[in-house]
Amino acid sequence: MRRKSWSIITVALGLTIAVGTWGGAQEPKDPPPNPPSQPSKGAGEVIGETVDSVVQGLKRGARATTESLQEQYQRARTSIQNMGVQARVYSRLHWDKNLGSAKIDIEVKEGTAILRGTVKTLQAEAKAVELTRDTIGVDRVDDQLKIEPASPAESSEAAEKTKT
Repeated sequence: MRRKSWSIITVALGLTIAVGTWGGAQEPKDPPPNPPSQPSKGAGEVIGETVDSVVQGLKRGARATTESLQEQYQRARTSIQNMGVQARVYSRLHWDKNLGSAKIDIEVKEGTAILRGTVKTLQAEAKAVELTRDTIGVDRVDDQLKIEPASPAESSEAAEKTKT
């Protein structure tokens, strides 16, 4: 990066010198009628000011690039961290015997785990929330789970179990 900026400065300096020399060769032959109140700048001063402005522009560009890269790095870091937390939650829910057949979607945003989908029972929902809450990297759980309505066959089995 430094070689590139020095190359740009060298090229800008060379162009400035060339323009300054070319401009000096085409000065009017007749002196101006009224001499300026301030002494005119010499070629060295003009070149110095031009180089200074080029350097300042390069510094501004480098500063803006640095800030942009830092923002992109932070976004990528947060995204990767969220993916890691999401994978841990998924793993805990997937391997639990009561939740293995549940259809749960997990989204993690800045430490908040959002659970969407369906579970079979209220106990399964409570277990999913508990496992998620106990996962490292989860600060808060947003429970948007729904309980599946029981199928007619399951309802009759549950009714028979309660009778006996």
